[in-house]
Amino acid sequence: MAAIKRLLPSFNRVLVEKIVLPKKSAGGILLPETSKQLNSGKVIAVGPGERDRDGKLIPVALKEGDHVLLPEYGGLEVKLAPEKEYLLFRENDILGTLCD
Repeated sequence: MAAIKRLLPSFNRVLVEKIVLPKKSAGGILLPETSKQLNSGKVIAVGPGERDRDGKLIPVALKEGDHVLLPEYGGLEVKLAPEKEYLLFRENDILGTLCD
């Protein structure tokens, strides 16, 4: 049993678990790659924010558990647990928050 590491991002960084769509349906039918969904993920951890010129802390607008829209390219891939895809983004690189 491997221990899962905990990463606390620095500054305005956000750790996101990418939502990977299944390649097969529950009935075992292979899904075509043309049925692309949004490139999205779930926020796992956020940094404290960054400082402005006066030294005041500007907090990150996202919080743990938010579902976010990710750019197609970018982010730093981080391996914390097997079979899960984690990416580290700057807050500015995340395109938006997905709401129900």
